[in-house]
Amino acid sequence: MTPEDFFRRISMLLEQAGIPYMLTGSFASSVYGMGRGSPDLDFVVAADEEGVKRLFRELPEAGFYSELSQALDACCKRSTFNILDSVTGLKIDFILLQDREFSRVEFERRRKLQVWGVPLFVATPEDVELSSLEWAKLNVFGRQIQDAAGILKVRKDELDLPYIEKWVAELGLNAQWSQARQIADMD
Repeated sequence: MTPEDFFRRISMLLEQAGIPYMLTGSFASSVYGMGRGSPDLDFVVAADEEGVKRLFRELPEAGFYSELSQALDACCKRSTFNILDSVTGLKIDFILLQDREFSRVEFERRRKLQVWGVPLFVATPEDVELSSLEWAKLNVFGRQIQDAAGILKVRKDELDLPYIEKWVAELGLNAQWSQARQIADMD
């Protein structure tokens, strides 16, 4: 299965279920910065319980597996659930849109781009940058500062730096921003 086929399957599932979405995480970082492999895909979704139930009705036929109870629990908690692709073995994380100003603004700014030949909604490079910095602050996986620096290296002349710096200050990401800028030779 090609990346095009895989992304087409995911976007069709979400669109058929009427769930607005955006690609984020390391794959979105690769779209804007320096590519790196990751064992899973991350999508932010604006879904309620009914939307998740519609999605789950389509999963088996499309070759995906997940537990509906976990997804419904994630809806209540505004957290994350995942599905597994039985064809590729890839895990897709669906992150429920958070009820906070930055998350709402980030989601409103998403763009429809061609990703591996498939039209997908993707977080903007500025918002992928900020998301990477947030994950780096949590020190979850350790690669996020490199992802943020990669976006700065590749896109520094295109980025809305005042927008990034506004959210860096509001989200308390000054140390991570400074580190990414230093790695990207912007300081």
